[in-house]
Amino acid sequence: MPPGPSSAPDPVAVVALPSVRRRITAVLIASQILGGLGVAIGIALASVLAQEVSGTEALSGLAPTSMVAGTALLSMPLAALMTARGRRPGLVLAYVIGAAGAGVVVLAAVAGSFPLLLVGMAAFGAGSSANLQARFAAADLAEPAHRGRAISTVVWATTIGAVLGPNIAAPAGRSVTGMGVPAAAGPFLWAAGVFLVSAVMVAVLLRPDPLLTARALAAGTGEDAEGKRGRSLRAGIRAVRESPRARLALVTVTASHTTMVSIMSMTPVALSHHGAGIQLIGLVISGHIAGMYAFSPVMGWLSDKLGRLSVIGLAVGLLSCAALLAGTAGGSHGRTAAGLFLLGLGWSAGLVSGSALLTDSVPQAARAAVQGLSDLTMNTAAGVGGAAAGLIVAGAGYGWLNAVGACLLLPLAVLALRSLSKDR
Repeated sequence: MPPGPSSAPDPVAVVALPSVRRRITAVLIASQILGGLGVAIGIALASVLAQEVSGTEALSGLAPTSMVAGTALLSMPLAALMTARGRRPGLVLAYVIGAAGAGVVVLAAVAGSFPLLLVGMAAFGAGSSANLQARFAAADLAEPAHRGRAISTVVWATTIGAVLGPNIAAPAGRSVTGMGVPAAAGPFLWAAGVFLVSAVMVAVLLRPDPLLTARALAAGTGEDAEGKRGRSLRAGIRAVRESPRARLALVTVTASHTTMVSIMSMTPVALSHHGAGIQLIGLVISGHIAGMYAFSPVMGWLSDKLGRLSVIGLAVGLLSCAALLAGTAGGSHGRTAAGLFLLGLGWSAGLVSGSALLTDSVPQAARAAVQGLSDLTMNTAAGVGGAAAGLIVAGAGYGWLNAVGACLLLPLAVLALRSLSKDR
């Protein structure tokens, strides 16, 4: 809509908005492909590298956990930067920090320093922060009726890099053995380069900035009446507290992400116990990541057509079935692979529907802060879950880890049922 008489002119004319959406989406898709490749290369062998460096299986879960913790710790600073200066500076900084973290992981592996490895993994988590925040960048200019599909399109773009990543982990490892770098650390060297390319792409091509553009358009229509006062973290917390739907959305993304990370992070170790090599582990993780990303457009379409709550219920069902399959697989690699695929599919349903519901449920001014709070909450919970996962597997076994993961879904199921009953 055209601006009112007393408002500043819109930075994007109404007739140009569709082309701006397409251009921004194309840049986000390209950066997500590269970012997904960088993150997936590292995730594939993180727990294996941690076991090699630490010398004990009980600490192997701390590497992916440190990555998740880093993602969580960086969520609010990055959200604050985006709130003040837009999506582009925040995404660029996240990729640069991720590249630096990957370099530190390689140095830690060469030096045999487990504490340094954890520091590097925490910084490496910034790459995941960039990938997560990109879904909200896609939603900034999306029409409300198509918000689920806008989010899912960018989530889907990660599929190409994320599925390819674990499968090139082995050649990436072999490429550095002559340099005195452990094979399990080689993928992180490749990831550093990929993140830097992503940073340059976003810095040069993500123009106009989607968040700043959406904010200016909202000011022109009166939707951003609170201005800067409505953009603080305190305003974001208040917005969530005042909206039952926003609280449900936070629980959805937190429970889905924590269940997924906890089970996925220890699956390579469980597979290796049953004779699986790096190649097979890479294939299983690739299938899992395909479930996470490849079907996200379906989840976005369902979220827009059937409603956010229906897809949240689907997420609970898929994640529960995944825990049952993987937890009872034993030495069956095929059953483990099927469970991990469903685990990724359930995560996709929860993330897309929860993210869309969260964006729907809070005022425009508070969205960036609330979105940062969402990533902080879900990654903090997942970090705790990942840390506990290694201890659970070492003390009780992989089957019990899956049982605990399924129990984490009970509060989400209760809240979703209550929301559905209120709608009837």
